[in-house]
Amino acid sequence: METICHNTLFFFFFFIIIFSLVPLKPLEACHPVDKEALLDFKHRAKADPSQLLKTWNSTTDCCTSWEGIACDPTGRVVNLSRPGLASGDDFILDTWITGTLPPSLGNLSSLHLLDLSNLKDLTGQVPRELGKLSSLTHLFLDSNKLSGSIPATFGNLNRLTKLYLSDNNLSGTVPLTAFNSFTSLSELDLSGNQLSGEIPDSIGNMVSLLKLDLHGNSFSSRIPENIGRIKKLEYLDLSENELSGRIPSSIGNLSGLVLLNLNKNRLSGSIPSSISGLRSLQFCRLSENELTGAIPPSIGSLPKIQRLIFENNKLRGKLPATIGHLSTLTDLYFSNNNFTGKIPSSFGNLHSLMALDLSRNQLGGEIPPQLAKLEILQDLDLSFNPLLELQTIPDWFSQLKLFRLKLAKTGIKGQFPSFLSSSSVSTLDLSSNELTGKLPSWIGNMTNLSFLNLSNNGFFSTIPDGFRNLGLLMDLDLHSNNLSGDMNIIFKKSFQEPLGHYNSIDLSGNKFSGPIIESVGDQEVMESISSLTLSHNPLGGHIPKSLGKLSGLQELRLVRNGLSGKIPAEIGNAKEMKTILLSDNKLSGAIPTEVMNLKGLQEFDVSRNRLSGKIPPHKANIPKGSFLGNSGLCGSPLPPCKL
Repeated sequence: METICHNTLFFFFFFIIIFSLVPLKPLEACHPVDKEALLDFKHRAKADPSQLLKTWNSTTDCCTSWEGIACDPTGRVVNLSRPGLASGDDFILDTWITGTLPPSLGNLSSLHLLDLSNLKDLTGQVPRELGKLSSLTHLFLDSNKLSGSIPATFGNLNRLTKLYLSDNNLSGTVPLTAFNSFTSLSELDLSGNQLSGEIPDSIGNMVSLLKLDLHGNSFSSRIPENIGRIKKLEYLDLSENELSGRIPSSIGNLSGLVLLNLNKNRLSGSIPSSISGLRSLQFCRLSENELTGAIPPSIGSLPKIQRLIFENNKLRGKLPATIGHLSTLTDLYFSNNNFTGKIPSSFGNLHSLMALDLSRNQLGGEIPPQLAKLEILQDLDLSFNPLLELQTIPDWFSQLKLFRLKLAKTGIKGQFPSFLSSSSVSTLDLSSNELTGKLPSWIGNMTNLSFLNLSNNGFFSTIPDGFRNLGLLMDLDLHSNNLSGDMNIIFKKSFQEPLGHYNSIDLSGNKFSGPIIESVGDQEVMESISSLTLSHNPLGGHIPKSLGKLSGLQELRLVRNGLSGKIPAEIGNAKEMKTILLSDNKLSGAIPTEVMNLKGLQEFDVSRNRLSGKIPPHKANIPKGSFLGNSGLCGSPLPPCKL
């Protein structure tokens, strides 16, 4: 008996050793139906520059050898993930695939995750067969060029928790069956398409929803009242649609909502007082609608709010003092409404406030000195309000550490405010007031200035030498003052690479003398300029040829400058030029063909000069009046030239 057992054990271990040395042919784990569907997708890919599908070969196992594929123990594919945008610890992949989605993807019957997002160039329709994927929990097809409608068969995908179809070309209405079935859905993003019709009432059945993003479509209904049933909702973006009617009062039931974005619709009526129920709200944007009425005092009961953006509506009445309770508020944008009364002194309690924009309203009275307590306020815009008691900028403004100050058309009088001499302000707009006197020599100390608008005032000095020190200045508007002297100092200021190159200059409507320096187009500070307006100054001299070197110049306005000589053909080298206005000068000679042939030319006016010769043929639609007042000019659109 012992011999038999010994022999049995010997043969047992012998066969184990033999089988361990001789490799067995592995069973193919990938289900043939799944493999065929995946290869069908690959065969439809006309371009795959990063070879996302390189490992998908018919001779290998899709479960073990194909990148982006995962299978369950039975060999059925459960994950298909080939996004065009991905990142890791040491890489970022941003690529695309050109192709279409085959109906055979609907045969991946065990699929849980399908991610073909950000491939950018997937076209054609979303196959209705995807509705057969009853186990699907995550579907990402966003950031492609898919078209057609959302298949009604998506109503079968009742296990979906995340659905992203954003940034495609999808159109039509959203199937009602989908909203009825998506009871497990936590994230729905259909933004950036061309979807239309109503947002169905059944949206209230999506009780698990945390995120709903429908922005950038053409939905035209009212916001359903039962949206208040989605009490787990944290993110709601319905902006940039054609929604009308009132904001439903039930929205106040969304106590977990963090973001509410309804801007760029046609919403009307007043802001519901139930807004106070949004206890978690941090971001609220209702701008660019047709909202009316007063802001409800209950808005002061938002304990976590950071940004309130209500600009470009028809809101009226006084600003509620309760806003001063919003201690977490960082940004307040209420511009372009019909608010009246005074700015509440309670705004001085907004210790977290960084941006305050109340411009383009009907606010009056004094600016409350309590605002001096706003130690981190960076951006203050009160422009276009009849602040009749302002007269001069209060001394306490010197306590503010502003980056951006805009007080255009607020009734300010007197001289350039002296507190600005030690200011670190970058954007300064004091235009359309009644400021007078000289531009101070210390303006050169304002070395942080990047934008300066002093237009429509009564300044009457020359440009101070210190102006050269404004090394960050990029946009300058001094039009409609009484400034005089040599303006060429403006073209020779310093700059701090890569900043400080001009974007725009407007010196029109002053008394500057010339001529314009011939090297104006050679100045490094001018190399990026897109708009140059010097009209209505007694400059004299010629148009510098070097202006043609300004490759980014789009607008050139030299109207009524007393200019003589010829129009330089070199201006035709400024290929971005769209507007050339040279009327009411003493220019002579012919109009250069190079100038008239500028491809982007939209506006051209040389009327009331001394030009002669035939008007060069041109594609731009330039009216007859743009050439009148030149007795020697002929040819279309003027009468034909005489032989």
